[in-house]
Amino acid sequence: MIKSIFSKFKSQKPAQQKTEEISKPTKSANKGKKPVQQEAATSNKPNQNLGKHNKHNPNPHSQKNKNNNKNRRAKQQQNQPKWDISQFQVAPEEGKSRFHDLDLPEQLMHAIFDLGFEYCSPIQAQTLPQSLQGFDIIGKAQTGTGKTAAFLITIIDEILNSPITEERHLKDPRALILAPTRELALQIAKDAKALCKYTNIGVAALIGGEKYERQLKQLNENVVDIVVATPGRLIDFMTRDQIYIDQVEFLVLDEADRMLDMGFVPQLKRIVRATQKKEDRQTLLFSATFDHDIINLSRQWTFDAIHIEIEPENVATEQVEQKVYMVSRDEKFKVLMNILKAEDTKLSMIFVNRKDHTQKLYDQLRKAGVNVGILTGDINQARRSKTLEGFKAGKFDVLVATDVVGRGIHVDGVSHVINYNLPEDPEDYVHRIGRTGRADATGISISLACEYESFNIPNIEALLGKKMNCELPPDELLK
Repeated sequence: MIKSIFSKFKSQKPAQQKTEEISKPTKSANKGKKPVQQEAATSNKPNQNLGKHNKHNPNPHSQKNKNNNKNRRAKQQQNQPKWDISQFQVAPEEGKSRFHDLDLPEQLMHAIFDLGFEYCSPIQAQTLPQSLQGFDIIGKAQTGTGKTAAFLITIIDEILNSPITEERHLKDPRALILAPTRELALQIAKDAKALCKYTNIGVAALIGGEKYERQLKQLNENVVDIVVATPGRLIDFMTRDQIYIDQVEFLVLDEADRMLDMGFVPQLKRIVRATQKKEDRQTLLFSATFDHDIINLSRQWTFDAIHIEIEPENVATEQVEQKVYMVSRDEKFKVLMNILKAEDTKLSMIFVNRKDHTQKLYDQLRKAGVNVGILTGDINQARRSKTLEGFKAGKFDVLVATDVVGRGIHVDGVSHVINYNLPEDPEDYVHRIGRTGRADATGISISLACEYESFNIPNIEALLGKKMNCELPPDELLK
């Protein structure tokens, strides 16, 4: 259990923290007061063929749009009942930490209230007292633990407490968040906008697979404070001088292990080199796993970082009932169809290892009359976004996908996760079944292990630390 550390976090550090980390130089002392921000207005950056957007020659059209947006927000706020912190009552509870104990700005607390958050998750309870003071963080936590809110709250708190009053270059974000996949980047941007609901903080997502011009327009028309990006698309913008990250105050690397697995190391190194020195920015790095490469890079990119590790009692959540049905390859589709027809199957996600097999299964399900959507890496981003939103909205009862949605995507109400193929990487098994049993709900994971995939079971069991319940499917599933 996590003890109540929030009420005394200003004077006490976690036990794992080294004594010398308390007197963190430069960054924590000058948090929010970096002189580089004042230099931005007179920097020697090229005009990007968009010189009319800088402070010396502001774009009237952009300024008009910005004023219109502000007026619209002001009218909306006037029409809303006045809110104050007294409406957000959360009783202290032994072993739990409240957001109230963090002295967060009222606008941020209002958004947290709207989202229904009351107590910090373990990763938030250990991270926020330190990150809000300006310390770098290296955090180990699984997906679904609340780490996204941990780094977003850190960023938003500082931006609100240390506003930049002078005019700024439109393409100088204050925070940069990197994510491995388009879906995760869009999810983070959505979460950021929800937390920024009662502020003027601008959020933009830069991802591949969507029109470059549309994303460029976000940067050209309004000041953007927080940019969430996939590495490849961010490099595109940097190469064309359409974004500058040399004054970034916050650098977040989310799902760092996944980015390394996907071969993004060269892009990440280039991006990190383009930011301020690590002593002059705050770096927050989160990863579900830490191998030798992750450890080395985290040391290079962070400054006197505090290490936080959240290890659940079980690698896989106890809220998910796990089953493994031993079937032949020829029996798989019949068993799958009977699972989908079962009364307790409400909303289900089916994971397949290969793109071509995913497409084949999708076609079979549609032919069988199943209301199904498909997500794979080679489907264009517009269709992927539309499919994911449709699944969240209940347009599809079933989503068949590769591991592109295995991490970090939150869909409420998923009752079943079905592994049509057992994954070759045991970590992918944990991330797949984590799509159900979220937010204190229960869920069911069913894996269909045929004669060609059963050899993956021992590796998954080694990661889980226990034997899996392998059995023949009930007779009703074989009819």
